[in-house]
Amino acid sequence: MRVIAGQFKGRLLKSPADTRTRPTSDRLRETLFNVLAPRINENTRFLDLCAGTGAIGIEAISRGAGFATFVDKSRRACALIEDNLEHLSIPSEETEIICLPAETFAGRKHEVGWDIVYFDPPYDIDYSTVLYEIGSDGGTLLNDGGLLIVEHHAKMKMPDAVGHMRRWRILKQGDSSLSFFERN
Repeated sequence: MRVIAGQFKGRLLKSPADTRTRPTSDRLRETLFNVLAPRINENTRFLDLCAGTGAIGIEAISRGAGFATFVDKSRRACALIEDNLEHLSIPSEETEIICLPAETFAGRKHEVGWDIVYFDPPYDIDYSTVLYEIGSDGGTLLNDGGLLIVEHHAKMKMPDAVGHMRRWRILKQGDSSLSFFERN
């Protein structure tokens, strides 16, 4: 797995030895960031939720995001993300790694929200709790006008609206789909 574009273009990332982590393909990451490019700048706060290897958040930093948070419930995944960040010499002031389940993290009150949230859990889990927490009245995870992108199996039905979020785009590529939600 490699970084596709930006400051770290072409640099290799470490991948897990097991098959429990399903990394987002290079092609799907490229498609995702073609859509996100106009929204990423030095003020962008990016959240990689269910981060796995950290490739999505690292790609965001490589393309100019000012700060990225990586959340994964696996200690092994969090250690792998730390290794990848160190390997690229990304300053610790630009990142944070949080080892928590997505549901727990999404349900917390956050003093500072994120502009873009990428949620890529295992395809076989129930997405509804995290979607509800992000879109609810009291949700503090996603800033107003912020984007939530959910990666899911192409056959999985996603709601058109969740709380204060409305889906405005779906991209399909192979067995995967990306649903784009915007917070009103």
